[in-house]
Amino acid sequence: MNGRLPRVALVVVLLLGALVLAVPGTAGSRRGRPTYEPPRLGAPWRRTGPPVAGAPPVLVTTFLPDSQDPSTVAYVAWIDHTRTGVGLYPGLGQPPAASPRGPAEIPYGERWKLLATFNGGFKFDSGGVGNGFSVDGHTDVWLRRGLGTLVGYRDGRVDVVTWKGTPAPPRNVVFARQNLPLIVDHGRPAAGLADIGAWGATLGGGASVWRTAVGVDRHGDLLYAAAGNQTPAGIAAIMVRSGAVRAIELDINPEWPTFNVYTHRGGLHASMFVPNDQQTAHRFLSPDSRDFFAVYRRTGGAPVWVPFR
Repeated sequence: MNGRLPRVALVVVLLLGALVLAVPGTAGSRRGRPTYEPPRLGAPWRRTGPPVAGAPPVLVTTFLPDSQDPSTVAYVAWIDHTRTGVGLYPGLGQPPAASPRGPAEIPYGERWKLLATFNGGFKFDSGGVGNGFSVDGHTDVWLRRGLGTLVGYRDGRVDVVTWKGTPAPPRNVVFARQNLPLIVDHGRPAAGLADIGAWGATLGGGASVWRTAVGVDRHGDLLYAAAGNQTPAGIAAIMVRSGAVRAIELDINPEWPTFNVYTHRGGLHASMFVPNDQQTAHRFLSPDSRDFFAVYRRTGGAPVWVPFR
């Protein structure tokens, strides 16, 4: 009998350990993902900043959407939702009725955990009239049913959905940013992408311009993409190739695409992943006119919220 006890105890310990690793949202499950990497698209995925829970929270890569056009490059970022928290911030002018507006930049008290920032969607007084905007219970523009919406939940999850709720989101939603209907749904390009004018006013009236998009993959992780010379169907195809199951278009035209990343050795250091000679790596570290998203390292088990100070 004495010889059996150690074996029984060992089996119990192994079973308990397996249960801990299998429970979603636990520290064990986050440590169980260090080896996960999204499928290779072109160049190898590259880490951009410090690890979180033993693995990179943000990876970036590039690829050629059209192998016959080496001058056009797609820039794609993958954001691990288990290791990050995402915030949405109003800009100085967008949305026009935002209250509280906040600093329109990354708050100084939050910069120690900053991993990335990226551009928001259309202006609310342009072709994007009617797109909703809500942060921390303050709905500055009513949400509209049927529009594609990037949603951040209080438990840290993010999703891109077709909004089917009320004009003001429920309490479990930290933020909601709408920008036209989905461009990707069920892992396929959405219908109606051939109607160029329905997807935003372009500089010079051309169909192919710089476009950006955000989506989620089948694991619930966030994907961001930017590329020049893209039609609505082109940016949708980039998102599908990147693994998005649902996606929305964000801002378009050369001035606005931004995905900046940060390191922290010896202080905060910013760099541009998406090249843009009309912006700098310090965009969103000083007040900006447009709304934007911030990606932070996940800390503790506290509910996610958007800090304005």
